[in-house]
Amino acid sequence: MQKLLRTLEFAHMTVGRFVKSGDSVIDATAGNGNDTLFLARLVGEKGRVFAFDVQEKAIINTKNLLQQNGLISRAQLIKDGHEHIEKYIGEEVSAVMFNLGYLPGGDHSIVTRPNHTIGGVEASLNLLSSEGVITLVVYTGHPGEQEEWNYLEKYVKNLNKKKYRVLLYKFLNTKESPFLVAVEKL
Repeated sequence: MQKLLRTLEFAHMTVGRFVKSGDSVIDATAGNGNDTLFLARLVGEKGRVFAFDVQEKAIINTKNLLQQNGLISRAQLIKDGHEHIEKYIGEEVSAVMFNLGYLPGGDHSIVTRPNHTIGGVEASLNLLSSEGVITLVVYTGHPGEQEEWNYLEKYVKNLNKKKYRVLLYKFLNTKESPFLVAVEKL
């Protein structure tokens, strides 16, 4: 039995330490809706989840999952890229979750891009409350993933250590395994 948490489990555990009922949060890459659903449960009836995705299929998948679980009223689904977060949100958030790569079960040619990811992270940092967190699950195996990681790694390594703590959670003996970057705002 594996005792170390898988990357996505670790991301959920981490976010769960920062979000409380009534908070506003962001799912920067809605995908199939799993993180949106997780966040909707965390924020409770008075909280709000803003879920972004560029693909209509992802918005539909997320909407269906939330409806099946009776939580659609807690979410605002936005068909746009995460680099435009600040265009839609004008309030502090306690957590932002990203999953980089492509939509599972979708068009694998549509992937997250380095400049969009950095734009989304910058916008998220601007909205993030003190003692908030951003998680980025980085998936490998798609075109441009190494370039995206290079940009992201350089960006987060240069964040002011007096304002942010940056964590890398990665299994070193499995190349295809996703890994996590978490940024805590102090």
